[in-house]
Amino acid sequence: MIAYPDKLDLAQTPTPFYPLERLSAQLKELDGARIWIKRDDLTGAATSGNKIRKLEFLLAEALANGCDTVITSGGVQSNHCRAVALLGAQLGLKVHLLLRTDSEPQAVGNLLLDQLAGATISYYSVKEFKRLDSLFKHWTEHYQQQGSKAYSIPTGGSNGTGIWGYVSAAEELAADFARHNMKPQAIVHASGSGGTQAGLMLGCLLHGIDTAVKAYAVCDNSAYFADKINADLRDWQSRYPSEIDISELQAETCDDYIGPGYGQADPEVFEFIKQLAAMEGILLDPVYTGKAFFGLIEDIKKGKYANAANRDIVFVHTGGLFGLFAQQQHLGY
Repeated sequence: MIAYPDKLDLAQTPTPFYPLERLSAQLKELDGARIWIKRDDLTGAATSGNKIRKLEFLLAEALANGCDTVITSGGVQSNHCRAVALLGAQLGLKVHLLLRTDSEPQAVGNLLLDQLAGATISYYSVKEFKRLDSLFKHWTEHYQQQGSKAYSIPTGGSNGTGIWGYVSAAEELAADFARHNMKPQAIVHASGSGGTQAGLMLGCLLHGIDTAVKAYAVCDNSAYFADKINADLRDWQSRYPSEIDISELQAETCDDYIGPGYGQADPEVFEFIKQLAAMEGILLDPVYTGKAFFGLIEDIKKGKYANAANRDIVFVHTGGLFGLFAQQQHLGY
């Protein structure tokens, strides 16, 4: 039995899990792969996505520490920051967002919801964001001087506490697999800050799931993610000492489909987003899930998943719908 730390019940779980039959039928002619989807985009309405699972643990820690303010960071269309803003309002916490942008921000998508939730927002350039640690320190001291106590959450909620969210999700996946009497060859997802990836890897180890976790990077490269995930896992073990041997956990990250950069996608990704929406009613975004799902299908076509006897592949849909609204001009509508 795994001893989880305290958490809040903020996510609508368990999330749905089922095969994408029409997409799988299309792929059968090429490869025979059967694609299943874990709908973590349905963890809530406006608070949807993978970040909610992490924030159940992070915000529980904030409240347990007597904090009345939360500071976090991300891109101007950050799904994580939107979730923190809305959940902070729900819990009566003041939220201060440090958002990265080199252009005049438009109040659309996630940023619109940040503003509706009443979050305090400070904008910084990409260059200024390189001193993010000092920005967190500055604002923590600012609130301390005002008589408040701030709790800092790193970008994406990815640290030793946040990864508990996907350790828990792995337990849910184990139940999904048992219910369908299946042993997938891979659990696939988008990776931006590494916390979901680290949590799934650790969760599969802790829950005895003998399935590879394969991530598709939306920024940086595979070497970065190897370092980041190792750091998060070490952070987890330092906070929650155990005899678990994390040294055997090696991140498997594909960095072939990053495209022009973070938050930017190639035309082929937008076309795939349109195709999957029309085929299966699944809405992807161009920042995370669109790139990852597109990369998965391309790699299936290239035969990179063909060697396993088991043809079941699970895609964890980590959300991101509101980021789609900020880039609708690329969809041709």
